[in-house]
Amino acid sequence: MDQFQTLGLAALTGFFFGILLCIPVGPVNLTIMNEGARRGFKWAAMIGTGATLMELIYCGIALTGFAAFFETRWIKAAMEVFSFFFMMFLGFKFTFAKTVSAPIRLGVDADKIEEKLHPHSAFMIGFVRTLANPGVLLGWILLVGIFISHGWVEPTWKSKFACLAGVALGVGLWFFGLSWAISLGHQKITDATMLKMERGSGVLLLAMGVIQGIHIAWVLAKHKT
Repeated sequence: MDQFQTLGLAALTGFFFGILLCIPVGPVNLTIMNEGARRGFKWAAMIGTGATLMELIYCGIALTGFAAFFETRWIKAAMEVFSFFFMMFLGFKFTFAKTVSAPIRLGVDADKIEEKLHPHSAFMIGFVRTLANPGVLLGWILLVGIFISHGWVEPTWKSKFACLAGVALGVGLWFFGLSWAISLGHQKITDATMLKMERGSGVLLLAMGVIQGIHIAWVLAKHKT
């Protein structure tokens, strides 16, 4: 695989998983849905811009601070097995969800963080509400482990930057599109619609989990022969 293909794969990986991680309804999506209908597209888009920047910071931390940990051969092998169970777990969780999933909070009181930082602008509201959910960082750490173990993102600065650029495009496009749809449709995107999108992301994760399971089985069979 030449450098162009390597960087393209890293960017595509960041783009795809950036969108996938944003689909489950969290505080930022709910804020954009409420504020977009009430205050218009620009306000909602600025909330999404602030959230996108914080997502990139968390993703950057995962790529620079934890990527080296996943380069060890046995950790790569363990992450391949873990990624199968992780994608299947999330796939079943999202596909068969009866209500929109609550975000992971890790015991952090988001309200207290918002009270201390007291954001006023739309940009800072999106930034702080993402900052107050360290579950986003945990999600990126796990995803980076999957990226590195599968070779979708190479342990080089160029590949990591390409992945980060893909994340920026994917996350930004999701929040921008949601802001536009809400402001245009006057809050026609209901919880039921968001639940359908979450279930759709679950189906994609299940499909990826099945592919990963087939790959693991093929590798094991190959080693036995």
